[in-house]
Amino acid sequence: MVKLFTTALLIFLLASCQEGAFFEKNTVIPNMLWDYDFQPQYTIDVDDKQARYDIFVNIRHNAYYPYHNLFLLLHEKGKGLRDTAFRYELQLAEDEGKWLGNSAGNLYEQSALVKENVSFPDTGKYTLSLEHNMHENPLRGINDVGIKIIKK
Repeated sequence: MVKLFTTALLIFLLASCQEGAFFEKNTVIPNMLWDYDFQPQYTIDVDDKQARYDIFVNIRHNAYYPYHNLFLLLHEKGKGLRDTAFRYELQLAEDEGKWLGNSAGNLYEQSALVKENVSFPDTGKYTLSLEHNMHENPLRGINDVGIKIIKK
């Protein structure tokens, strides 16, 4: 019985590990002042062009961030892709001002789905980069940003 329980537990743990992120990396914004010229880049190595992915943007900001939203440009480069930029609006607070996401003290973080069920045209390296698209420059109050990709 103990052997069966141990085997079942091991299978569960191994299956749980496979459900994690295919890729995840975050970049600290220097001095919490995000300049237009600072565009964190993330290189992803795709080895299965048949696979489908969900792409998330990770944001961590402080309580003094002056807006309830954040406009971002997600730039994509790689084999079989045009060099493109997609604009997204991320909602960081409710209309009445309550911050969304998880909090720790005066830091708030969330992971927002920006592209769902996508595939890459071929195998190889692809580069995603993030650029803020707000009027204020530098944009204050953003601690770090990142990309998370979940393989389906």
